[in-house]
Amino acid sequence: MSKTTKGRILIIDDDEGIRKVITTALNDESYITDTASNGKEAIEKSRTNAYNLAIIDIHLPDMEGTQLLSELKETTPKMRKIIVTGYPDVQNAIAAVKKGADDFITKPVKIDLLINSIKEQLGKQEQEKKYSEEKVTEYIETRLRENQP
Repeated sequence: MSKTTKGRILIIDDDEGIRKVITTALNDESYITDTASNGKEAIEKSRTNAYNLAIIDIHLPDMEGTQLLSELKETTPKMRKIIVTGYPDVQNAIAAVKKGADDFITKPVKIDLLINSIKEQLGKQEQEKKYSEEKVTEYIETRLRENQP
């Protein structure tokens, strides 16, 4: 049975063990994965590669995950972002959402919960893309009709 890829995901966490576990689980689900151990590396990778989604640890060695959310919005505006934290509190969740997080998951990460969140976020991304394409098509058709003699 041939596996088809479902999307490209960037996993950003300073803990190599967490990166490996998430990578293995997502590769088993046919996602293409890439990893970064800090914010700077994630930004560099996002400038040269197209990712559908990023999984971001809230505390990175060189910056906070909430700061990285803003940075990634500049390099990849349509990418969905999931914050993962071992420090679950309301303030972290509010800050993450205000900075552009699409979901907020606590550590230890339950892989089935993470995969469900990824599926939901990629589904929303696909709906947004389809909606945008429909609007462009509608606009072009309207302009063509307006310009007909």
